[in-house]
Amino acid sequence: MGDFFQPLKATPEMTLADLLLRRIECDPDGAAYRQYSSQSGWSCFNWRDVGAQVSRWRQALLASGLQPGDRVAVMLHNCLDWVLFDQAALGLGLVVVPIYMGDRPENIAYVINDSASRLLLLDSLQEWQAVEATGHLQVDSLTIVVRNDVETADRPHKVVALRQWLEQGGVNVHPAVGTDAWPAVIPEQLATIVYTSGTTGRPKGVMLTHANILSNLVAAVELVQLRTSDTLLSFLPLSHMLERTAGYYMPIFTGAEVAFARSIDLLTEDFQQIQPTVVISVPRIFERVEQAVQSRIAGRARVVGRLFDLTVKVGWQQFEYQQKRGQKPALAFLLPLLLRLFAKPVLAALGGRLRFAVCGGAPLPPQVSRTFIALGLPLLQGYGLTETSPAISLAALNDNRPDSVGSLLPGVEVKIAADDEIICRGANVMAGYWRNQEATDAVLDSEGWFHTGDCGRLDGKHLYITGRLKEIIVLANGEKVPPADMEHAICRDPLIEQCMVLGEGRPFLGAIVVTSREELARLTSSAEKEFSAEELREQLLSRIALAIDEFPGYAKIYRITVTDDPWTVDNGLLTPTLKLKRPAVESRFEAEIERLYAGH
Repeated sequence: MGDFFQPLKATPEMTLADLLLRRIECDPDGAAYRQYSSQSGWSCFNWRDVGAQVSRWRQALLASGLQPGDRVAVMLHNCLDWVLFDQAALGLGLVVVPIYMGDRPENIAYVINDSASRLLLLDSLQEWQAVEATGHLQVDSLTIVVRNDVETADRPHKVVALRQWLEQGGVNVHPAVGTDAWPAVIPEQLATIVYTSGTTGRPKGVMLTHANILSNLVAAVELVQLRTSDTLLSFLPLSHMLERTAGYYMPIFTGAEVAFARSIDLLTEDFQQIQPTVVISVPRIFERVEQAVQSRIAGRARVVGRLFDLTVKVGWQQFEYQQKRGQKPALAFLLPLLLRLFAKPVLAALGGRLRFAVCGGAPLPPQVSRTFIALGLPLLQGYGLTETSPAISLAALNDNRPDSVGSLLPGVEVKIAADDEIICRGANVMAGYWRNQEATDAVLDSEGWFHTGDCGRLDGKHLYITGRLKEIIVLANGEKVPPADMEHAICRDPLIEQCMVLGEGRPFLGAIVVTSREELARLTSSAEKEFSAEELREQLLSRIALAIDEFPGYAKIYRITVTDDPWTVDNGLLTPTLKLKRPAVESRFEAEIERLYAGH
């Protein structure tokens, strides 16, 4: 349909399932999805194709004996089947429970138990066997649908191959949706339960309705105007609300195409092949590219580095001028030449066609933002949480303040509380935590204000993050982990006297560990040998892994630095109430921390 911004018309009765139906009505032959298979390479699907497949999936769900409101879980990499399953389930009033790929089997079992899911879609039989082997499952009527074919002889109880499950759906006549036998879906119905890490080891189920997500989508789409000619490369997990709302529902709403990345390992190659015009990302992707650029520049002649710095300086001045915050740079006439020399090869690594990128999930380092914006790629920051569907604020192309996290979305109220906490209210705020009224009451007050736990300030409609009320580590990929809870669990091991978890803005979690001299002496005596530094480190990592087994799969500690010198009030590393002084510990162990993350 050309290079146009043509979003669907939002109506009060619209649901998430209506998005696809209305898109098919107005643009049946429009490009919808691209997906790779080893047999046929990249395949394209239009909206009519997708609609026909969703109908087939819906019949299979109907044949599975489900009822409106039942929970159905999905654990897949981003792919067309994820979309088909979600659309079919939403259209029947089922509640979709996404599960993060690569999570620990114990956590997967917990999510299935807590949500009382009736059906689970996953890739392989081995994935299911790992969950079953935990012995933690407490559900009786669970159907497991496996994408890969499984032989009948090897098929455990309740497991069915996807192909057979879809074929069974077409055998019987099922009740029509919208009749007394199967009521039509309404916006206030629960659409999804998304499990997110909280202040305890176990995740909490965030309940989001169709209306929650649609209100967020409609508000954001005016700021991020996807065109019918746009192609997005989808690589953030669809189990996260950032990708699900912005990278899946929004393209349906606007008629943009989505190509599913094959894997993170092949992401660089996928950028080259797909040449996306828009990506939804976390800062880490751009940090890596910027680091590679700086590394290459450092290896060139000094004049090359100076020219690159000049390009960034003039490009940034030009950006500020275009945003009406500065004067036109005196060297603006040089910018086209400088951009050809430096920007073109850098942006070519991202396919060469990007119009803009939306960054969320973690803070975007100012230098990274400045570099890409100066080179001609707008990075639009946003802020929000799973509990807010997810966006609270978002930058726009014509109103982009990179030191902020964007401007407040229309319809979202934000106040800064007396303790500087950001609190918000609006149609995008969750219905609550699944079967956890105590946790719900802790963050949703009687007037409907959601307490984010983050501190900030408002400058007009622009929001700035200044800190966190509670200690939460945000990894470079946007995953959030509560360090205090992990530290408490780790320090229950007698060999570990004290511990501080690290990882803010880093690619993985690390820790500083203080060993118990008495327990180490006991172990040494028992083993009748001295442990080498490497042996001790390996034993500690093994004990830590066991201690944090109940935390989410991404909350894994990969590297540690070890000391036997305790942290005390006297040496300035503990408060008088014996709380950890994190900045002081980080300062004391600065060199060790840098070695811990060397090369990353």
